Amino acid sequence: MQAQASAQLQSARHGAEKICVEADNAAREAKRLDTLLARKLASMEAAELGRTKAQGSRFACQAARDEEQVALANLEINNVMLEETVLRAPFAGTIAEINGEIGEYVTPSPPGIPTPPAVDLIDYGCLYVTAPIDEVDAGELHPGLPARISLDAFRGESFDGKLDRVAPYVLDLEKQARTVEVDVVFTDPAVRERLLVGYSADIDIILETHEDVLRVPTEAVMENDQVYRYNSESGTLELVSIEVGLRNWNFTEVTGKLQAGDEIVLSLDVPDLADGLAVVPRDD
Repeated sequence: MQAQASAQLQSARHGAEKICVEADNAAREAKRLDTLLARKLASMEAAELGRTKAQGSRFACQAARDEEQVALANLEINNVMLEETVLRAPFAGTIAEINGEIGEYVTPSPPGIPTPPAVDLIDYGCLYVTAPIDEVDAGELHPGLPARISLDAFRGESFDGKLDRVAPYVLDLEKQARTVEVDVVFTDPAVRERLLVGYSADIDIILETHEDVLRVPTEAVMENDQVYRYNSESGTLELVSIEVGLRNWNFTEVTGKLQAGDEIVLSLDVPDLADGLAVVPRDD
């Protein structure tokens, strides 16, 4: 279609040039007849016919120029339409997936119905982890806070990160708690070379740290901050209310009622756990 529009423009341009050359020639002929009429060497009828032909040729030239502009506008429209069929990436990257076929039309998503992107483009220079944070914790967050990132693909290993963005709104999804989306970037650029887009990850945003403290696994702490401690003298369990400090999903800081070396029950799934229960410690 674009080639056809270009050919039509070229044809209109050449046609206009031909007609306008003829118009110039008709104008010169009319002027020559007027000169001959003044010398009584040409008839009035011939002079008027020359002027009429010159005027008609001038209008024909203008009409041809107008046709040329129409052809030019048609070509520009085709260029615009062609431009709309071209996808330009906003950044350099790797094409991960193409969702479409050659010649297929892609239309915008209707309201409420997400449509897959035409092309999935990956920029490995900008890897980050996005995760929901409960709204009750969002008030303490701000960009720049240190974070720790763990990936299922790298068990037992964690990566340093930094809180990069806190969403300016709260998500209220059906059957889910109200959450705030946050983005955490990797501190070490070299880590990106080991990662693949789409990995599942967990993040811990560090609000405060304490060095050289006594800690226990969080899963061993019951409600009301109680743990089962083994009494080696009686050979039984005793329910102890401990004093705690910082805590996260993995560990809880103990500030009182426990000492280093105390043995506690790590798995609360054992049936019939109770204060005073006689037990025998087992070395795993």
